Parts: sequence; C-alpha cells; structure tokens
Amino acid sequence: MNRGRYIIMLLAAMVTLAALLNLFFGSVSIPSAQVWRVLTCGEAEKSSWTYIILESRLPQMLTAMVCGASLATAGLLLQTAFRNPLAGPSILGITNGAGFGVGVVMLVTGGVISIGGSTVAGYLAVVTGAFIGAMAVIVLLLAFASVVRSNMMLLIVGIMVGYLVSSLVMLLNFFATSDNIHSYVMWGMGSFSDVSPQTLPFFIIASSVGLLLALLLVKPLNALLLGDAYAENLGISIRRVRLLLLVSTGILSAVSTAFCGPVAFLGLAVPHMARLATGTSNHQTLMPATILCGALTALACNLICVMPQGSVIPLNAVTPLFGAPVIIYIMCRNRH
Repeated sequence: MNRGRYIIMLLAAMVTLAALLNLFFGSVSIPSAQVWRVLTCGEAEKSSWTYIILESRLPQMLTAMVCGASLATAGLLLQTAFRNPLAGPSILGITNGAGFGVGVVMLVTGGVISIGGSTVAGYLAVVTGAFIGAMAVIVLLLAFASVVRSNMMLLIVGIMVGYLVSSLVMLLNFFATSDNIHSYVMWGMGSFSDVSPQTLPFFIIASSVGLLLALLLVKPLNALLLGDAYAENLGISIRRVRLLLLVSTGILSAVSTAFCGPVAFLGLAVPHMARLATGTSNHQTLMPATILCGALTALACNLICVMPQGSVIPLNAVTPLFGAPVIIYIMCRNRH
C-alpha cells in the first residue's frame, strides 16, 4: 500500500473519530450512554438531551465537516491555479463580497430583504445577502477572466475587488447603528451552529456540487503544475479550466461563507497540511486528502469551541491556532 492511500485511510478514520467526539461532547454535559442511546434511535432520559444531540450537535458536526472540506478544497484550487502558497478563498474577494451582502442586510435594511414582493427576514435574510454578494463578485471575476489571460493579473484583479468591497463595508459600518454593528461583528466571528436541520440539506447539496466540480478538475490541475504550455499541448483549454475553477471556488466559498460566516485560515492552511501529510502534489491523492484534512480540522476547531461548559468560543478565535503555525512553517521552509 502506497503512502498516499495509507494517509487517506488514516485521515478518514480520524475524521470519523472527530465526528463522534463532536456528538458526545459539548457545552452541555450529557452522559455517553444517553448520547449512544439517541444515536441508535432511542430516547434519552431527558427530552432536552435528545433535542441537543439531534437538533444541535448532529447538524453542527455535519456543517463543520462540509464547510471545512469546502474551504480547504477552494484553497487548494486557488493555490494550484495561481501557483501561490498564500492563496485562499478570500484572495479573490469572494469572502469580502459575502461580507458586503451581509453588511447590506444587517446595517442597511435592518435584517429584512424584499424579493419580488416576498419578504425574507432573520437568519435566512443574512444567508441570502451573503450568497448574493459572493455570487456578484464571482460574476464580476468571470467577466474579467474572459478578458484577462494572465493568472497573475486575474489574481491582482481579485485582490483589488476585495479591497473595494471592504471599503464599502467600512462605509456601511460608519453610518450604521451600534446594535446593527454588533450583529455584524458577531456574524464575522464565524460559527458552525447556525445551520438548522431544515437548511442543512441545501447546504450539503450546494457544497457537494462545488466539491464534485473540483474533483472533475483533478487531471487538468495536475497538468497545470507542469506549466500552461505543457497543459495546452495535452489539449487542455486553459481558459475553460480557469472558468470552471472559478465557478467551483465561488460555489464552495459562497455557500460556506453564507451559512457559517467568514471562517478564517481553513482555506489557506489546510492544503499545506495535506501536502505535508501526503508528501505529494499529485491531485489524485492531494484532493481527497485535502477534503479529509479540511473536515478534520473544522471538527477539531468546533470541538474546542464547544468544550467550555455553558458557553461557546467564537470559531475565528480558534482557527488561527491551527492555521497560523502551518503558514509560519511553510514561509520559513520556503524562505530561500
């Protein structure tokens, strides 16, 4: 058995263990026997325990797995396409676009969106605003991608779009009320606990579309590692691959940010974790390893967030503990 396959099997086992730990442990102490009873289709001694496990911990665990896998995959796609180890889902301004959409909802409309005569309010309005904002940036990037031939130029355009959107968010904050600013800041901390059992199927299906598209790009990505000229000699359309890559990255980033907030470092650091673990840049091994590493890291972060009894730590206060050391190590290793 080669190293890559062994690592993938090991990561899958670790993800399974981390998922179970997320079900058995949380901010509310529940006996392990009661958790197991609920998971095997039984009823806990307290109805509140059953509700916590099925309506809170289970959706939160699934959300963490899908979000972590999505952001990590988006980061891998961007790092390969732009040949930049510091590229991540936020590098093209997609996360900023989602933040702007949420800013409009929370800071301008007061949490209410009117679409075609129907009104959307509350959490659904926030998700809608984030998704519209992210997709607007994606459409803009796709338009530039059809004109700009250089990946580096497209990367610079994405960074500039991110700066422009950030300035608009700053203006919204300046004119908003203190209560609305507080709500926006809370959203910016990130969380895996906001996806309800009712919205979870859409979240999983939409993310799965982006992940499936990314898996279909494995061979073109391997060709791109050897240079654009080599890829073109193999009959690969660089422009088509770039457009599909932007669509996949956009879907993964937009959906994750819309439902979980701007989760930091997962897209930036996890692909490097997968490379260090597998010791290869072959995407046939690296892609599944990155998906599993993303799910594992997100589950570990979520477990740390909910471990304090009676409280929940903000997600973006934990993700740098995993991501920052990895990025520092990569920068020190590549200092020459």
